[in-house]
Amino acid sequence: MIWLRALSFVLLVQSTVVGLIPWWLSRLGPRLALGPWHAVGMIPLAVGVGLLLSCNLLFVRQGHGTAAPYDPPRALVVRGPYRYIRNPMYLSATLIVLGLAFWLRAVSLLLYAIALAGAYQIFVQYYEEPRLTTLFGAAYRTYLVEVPRWCPRLHRFPASK
Repeated sequence: MIWLRALSFVLLVQSTVVGLIPWWLSRLGPRLALGPWHAVGMIPLAVGVGLLLSCNLLFVRQGHGTAAPYDPPRALVVRGPYRYIRNPMYLSATLIVLGLAFWLRAVSLLLYAIALAGAYQIFVQYYEEPRLTTLFGAAYRTYLVEVPRWCPRLHRFPASK
């Protein structure tokens, strides 16, 4: 049942944020003059998709929950990319949109990526981190100190914590 809940969130919410909305926005506004360099957008797009899928799998397998704020993991997930950065799922969505912006040469998608990053910052700082601190206590407070919010560190957080 958890897999169905996770898949539902991916299909209904995440694919809307990184698929449907960008598809609609990409048809609006001016284009970037990138020439063949637009293909560089495939790199953040591919990294973002892989990261998003791996994070969703970790939430189900390790956290026994989903990425949905109304159905969060029951255990603190500190494995995989979460050992290097606290918010890889939000980073992955931003990377996907940035990749699409370059691939499709859409200024509107660059602006959307900036808006997403700002919205994620506000959501994480004022809702998610306080909530996770309440749920997971000292373990999460240690994680907050050891793992950066947005810029990955090269050394990893111990998965056993």
